[in-house]
Parts: sequence; structure tokens; C-alpha cells
Amino acid sequence: MPPPRCGGILGPAVSKANPSLSKSSLSELLGRLREPNKLVMQRYPLETGKRQPVHTVYGGAHLFKSDSAPKLGAIALRTLEEYGADPFELAEVTGIGAVGDLARAIHARVRAKLEREPVEDFRIDFEDGYGNRADDEEDGHARAAALEVAKGMAEGTLPPFIGIRIKPLSEELAPRSLRTLDLFVSTVVRETGGKLPANFVVTLPKITAREQIVVLCAALAELETALGLAARALPIEFMVETTQSILDADGGANLPRFLDAAEGRCVAAHFGTYDYTASCNITAAHQHMRHPACDFAKHMMQVAYSGRGIWLSDGATTIMPVAVHKAEKGGPPLTVEQVAENRKSVHDAWRLHVTDIRHSLVHGYYQGWDLHPGQLVTRYAAVFAFFLEGLPAASLRLKNFVARAAQATLVGDVFDDAATGQGLLNFFLRGINCGAFGEEEALATGLTVEELRGRSFVQILKNRRAGTPR
Repeated sequence: MPPPRCGGILGPAVSKANPSLSKSSLSELLGRLREPNKLVMQRYPLETGKRQPVHTVYGGAHLFKSDSAPKLGAIALRTLEEYGADPFELAEVTGIGAVGDLARAIHARVRAKLEREPVEDFRIDFEDGYGNRADDEEDGHARAAALEVAKGMAEGTLPPFIGIRIKPLSEELAPRSLRTLDLFVSTVVRETGGKLPANFVVTLPKITAREQIVVLCAALAELETALGLAARALPIEFMVETTQSILDADGGANLPRFLDAAEGRCVAAHFGTYDYTASCNITAAHQHMRHPACDFAKHMMQVAYSGRGIWLSDGATTIMPVAVHKAEKGGPPLTVEQVAENRKSVHDAWRLHVTDIRHSLVHGYYQGWDLHPGQLVTRYAAVFAFFLEGLPAASLRLKNFVARAAQATLVGDVFDDAATGQGLLNFFLRGINCGAFGEEEALATGLTVEELRGRSFVQILKNRRAGTPR
């Protein structure tokens, strides 16, 4: 009689298992998954890997000039010199980077950014920042702003991202809005011989009905045909700033419907803090970016748009970093008390701005709106600090993760699986794009420059498994 089979520490030994599902049954089951899985991949392409600006600066169309971006940068630099020239003062005021080396690094990189690329994205505004004017006046400003854009294209003075915000497509304003859009785009294209600025976009505010997006897209398609532009050469972005953008009258979710209505044109969704809180009947004293009503709406945006391949942007801090006293030309200089009050006014506004930005970043919003050149200082200081503070831990996690080629790893008390790989890589891509750190600092992860520039974590793993990091 053969001896009984004994189990090891994992239990009784078992004979080689044979599958119980027949080949035909397995084939049928997998076939039922094929179309739904394909649809998911089509609807959720994840992040595009393209550079996302860290902010959108907007200004009235009547004030826009071809060199607005460098001029804003010059004002921001003067503000930094006057109110934050010392790295430790800036760190203390804003509550970021208080450690010596980090404070110096942030200060130096903010200065370099303001000198090199002070504005990443600019929106030429025909809505709140412009107001309602006579038709002849708005016609003139639409053409004039377009000519300035064409001039900036020729001279290389435009920021890397730029666009136009039209008026809402409400019953009252839709005719004016579409006319301004037509005049502006037509003038740019004809003045430049058929070209648009790089990363141009049309922003639609105060959306209350899906049909407003449908009509805008139809108008853009007609403009593309009339002007000889490629299909979808005119992308759009939503402003989410009404309660109707979140839910329709029957309680249905509107945000996914809005994106479907855009038929591939939408590249971003921007939250409008103050119009949204006003639509919720929140009084002015409590309308701010960190109100729970805003967090609810922005979380709804994330649920609706996460993985859909569009960017999300937070709103703006409306308290401006400006001096309360100004010396009159030819008059007496400011008193010591007035200088101190100016300093306090700017520093208080900077502190608030950084707090709002960090709230956005922690909640997964990597872009926001800026209204004043003085805010460029704290925009970059807050963003750089966020990425530099997270750099050591993210480097260690990604280095270990890539080294194991997608096997789960445990670093400290943070568990990583394959789903976090692209998120870790995106952290470095965002940090490099905005100027928080350079490619050489990201190489501490063990990745190569080519792998970073490739932007695909899946491809990195394929190469590593094949033994060819590149």
C-alpha cells in the first residue's frame, strides 16, 4: 500500500488541477466582456500626458496686448523684490519651505520662472473681466485683441497656452457671444494666413443647458469649414459655475452629458468659485475657494471627469496682493507706518493665496486661476513647494516600484500597486513641466531621460521586463 500523501506547511498536497470551465464557455464569457471593456477604454483614456498649465491668468479683452505676459512678469518680479526679496521672509510669510535649503531653492526657482515664463496660460476675457458694452465697442475690441494675438504669434511673446472666454450662451447674450467669437477667430486666422496660436481654446462660462455646448460646437465646426481649419482645431473648455452644471431639473448628472455633447472638443473643465457659491445662495462674506459647497462641486467634477482625458482647474483667490498706500508723484514719501501697512496687506494676501492653492493641490487640482501679477509669485512658490516637499518620498516609491517591474512593493507604510505607477510618474512630469525641478533631479528614481519624456508607465514596465530600459 502506498504511503499516505502528506501536506506541507501550506496544507494537504493536491493533484494537478484541471480547469472546469469548457473552452466554449470560457470563450463565450470573455466575448461578453470584450465590448464593455472596449467602451471603457474609449471613454476613459486616462491622462493625455500633455503638459497642463498650473494656472490661467485672465484679463479684460480691452486691455490685452501682444506683450501682456512679459509685462505681467516684470510687475511680478518687482513685487517679489519689494515684498519678498529675502528667501526666508517669503518662506515665513507664505508658510512654505521654511527649511534653509528649501527656502532658497523655492525663491531662486520662482525668480527664474518669472524671468523665463511668468504666465503659462492666458484667457482673453469678454465676460466678467470685460462687461457688457455697446456692440460697436465690443466688435472693435474683438478685432483689436485678435490682431494683438497675431502680433504676439509673430514676435514670440504669447504664453504657451492662450484662449478666449466668450459670454454665456444665454437667451440674452448668445447673439453677442457668437458674434465676438466669430470676429475674433476669423481675424486671427486671416491675419496669420490660416494659423491659430499653440494650445488655443474657447472657454464657455455659466453653462445651464447641454444644448449650449451643442450650439457652440456647431458654430466652431462651421468656422473651421469657412476658414479652412482642420476639424476640431478649435477646442473648448467648460466653466462649471452653476448648480445646473452639476444636476439637471430631474436630478440627473449633467457633467458627463456636457462632455459627451462636446464630441471630443473639450480639453478642460474650470471651476468658477464665486458664481457657483452665488448660485447656492451663499452670501459674499462666505464665498471662498475652501467653502464645503465648492469642495462638493469639485469632487463631482472629479467623479465625472477622472480618467476622461481632460484637465481640471480650480478657481481664483479674489483678495489681491496690493499696497493700500501709494506715494503721490512729487509728494512726500510714505511714512514708516504706511510702508508697514503696505507690507502687511501684500503678505496677508499672499498667505491666503498659498493656503487656497495648497488646498487645491491636496485635492488633486493642479491648476487654478490668477487675477493679479502679484499672485504669480505665490502661485509658483506654492506649486514648487508642493512638488519639492514630495520629491524625496515620490522618488523612493517610484524607484522601488520600477525596480520590481510592477510587482507590489512596500516602502515605509505606503503600499503601491500597478495602478499607482502612472500617478507617480505624473507627479514628476508635472513637477518638471512647471519648473519645480528639472529632469536631472527626477533621474534619482532610476528612470532614464528617455523614459521620462516617453510619459508612459506601461511602456517603461514593458522595457524593464524586456531588460532594455530606454
